[in-house]
Amino acid sequence: MWLRQDYGMAYRTACLVLRDPVEAQDAVQEAFLRAWRFRDSIPAGDARKAWLYRVVVNACVSRIRSERSRTGKNAGDLGLETLPDTEPTPHDVAERSQLAEDVLAALAELPDTLRVPLVLRFYVGLSEKEIAVAIDRRPGTVKSRLYDARQRLALDPRLAAWATPQEAVQ
Repeated sequence: MWLRQDYGMAYRTACLVLRDPVEAQDAVQEAFLRAWRFRDSIPAGDARKAWLYRVVVNACVSRIRSERSRTGKNAGDLGLETLPDTEPTPHDVAERSQLAEDVLAALAELPDTLRVPLVLRFYVGLSEKEIAVAIDRRPGTVKSRLYDARQRLALDPRLAAWATPQEAVQ
């Protein structure tokens, strides 16, 4: 049940963190295997979701570190545009819009320390407290990283074209 319920969002999260669908699939499989191995330590209730994303993020970070040490480059040089197509849903159709492409491109350029909390907040829907658990940082650190990430996205020229005049003034 857990796998069916959370696999899709975990995979999407890993794709956004790693920027490589193959690496993301491997990371999510590794994360779910770890979750199964340590199933007795899974917290009950709302903490379960944050715990799972901590395992997913840790699997992604392990892959990034492994790739950096092996090649000196970040994992995910393929980019987000190589995500495999599935049967289109309304969400998928909207995601293919130019705005979505611009957001994904800007998101992909953020450093991992800013991209991961942003993905967990706005793509996964975790609270700041849950993100703090997932990335093993204090809530204040999460809050400042989310702020920094939003500031960088706001300054991205690709996204500035999409801001309404009122938003551009603020």
